[in-house]
Amino acid sequence: MRHRALGHVLALSAMIAGALLLSGCGAAPPGSAAVSADPAHDKLAQIRARGTILLPTDPAYPPSSFAVPGATRAVGTRCATNQMTRTELDGYDVSVGNLIADAVGVEPCYLVPTWTEMLAGRWEDRWDIAFASIGVEKDRMDALYFTKPYIGSPERLWVKSGSKAQQMSDLDGKRIGVCTACWADLYLQKRLTVPGMTIDYKVDDAQIVGYAVEASGLQDVADGRLDAFLCADTVAQGLIDKGVPLRGIEPAAYIGIPAGAIDKSSGRSVKSLYDFANQTLTARFADGTLKALSMKYFGRDLATAASEIDPAAFGQDVR
Repeated sequence: MRHRALGHVLALSAMIAGALLLSGCGAAPPGSAAVSADPAHDKLAQIRARGTILLPTDPAYPPSSFAVPGATRAVGTRCATNQMTRTELDGYDVSVGNLIADAVGVEPCYLVPTWTEMLAGRWEDRWDIAFASIGVEKDRMDALYFTKPYIGSPERLWVKSGSKAQQMSDLDGKRIGVCTACWADLYLQKRLTVPGMTIDYKVDDAQIVGYAVEASGLQDVADGRLDAFLCADTVAQGLIDKGVPLRGIEPAAYIGIPAGAIDKSSGRSVKSLYDFANQTLTARFADGTLKALSMKYFGRDLATAASEIDPAAFGQDVR
């Protein structure tokens, strides 16, 4: 994961609750947001009028997002030929996007931009909202609004199974791989800033090696070309399950909090979409849907840790 500080997964709720402001009020149920009569000026109204919601993703990140082998396009789809339909993709992030689409009452259509394109904003309506493991981070807020986080995911240093490294400081000065421009990259540079969260830096003078795809870097660790790789448990576990010899360093470096991201430079008001997404996520936390999806894709509950985070803590003026 590329959201790409702190303890075991069972303590995530308490840790994040201590780091961020908590929500004390229940949100309105999905569908309660006002429907704008002007798709030319309102993003949610545009989505409803179009009949599709455009979602960026990356199929190279199982179990968060991956292509379904042998899948065919949905029958009667409204998605354009350069867009993938919901039958062609799966994963936790994809399922969250589908939940939003279903709540709005439109078809989800997926595109595959670059990570840099998603973070940069100025999407020019090529997609509407991203559930693509984009972690809340202060500098990213120059271009993006962030919804309520939909997962709380530990990120840690991963070493080869036979490595002598036992704690994070054992990797001071070592070659450590990261997803370029992700939380891990910012962490090793000691400039990760998350509103309301204190980051505890425990690695000094890392030789940072950037990767476009985290799985490649993790494989390089297993093959002895890197000393370690810093990324989410959910990414590394997928390779471990396939037999790649990796071991995680305890404790986690920090807890990543991916959230829905919306372009600030949209030519339309995005507040209705932002509010609707928050209402939907809150409702899906409350009815256990997100916990069930986390258990399905990750084999553990990573959703509950994010359920109490109030996006008001991020200090955004959404318009």
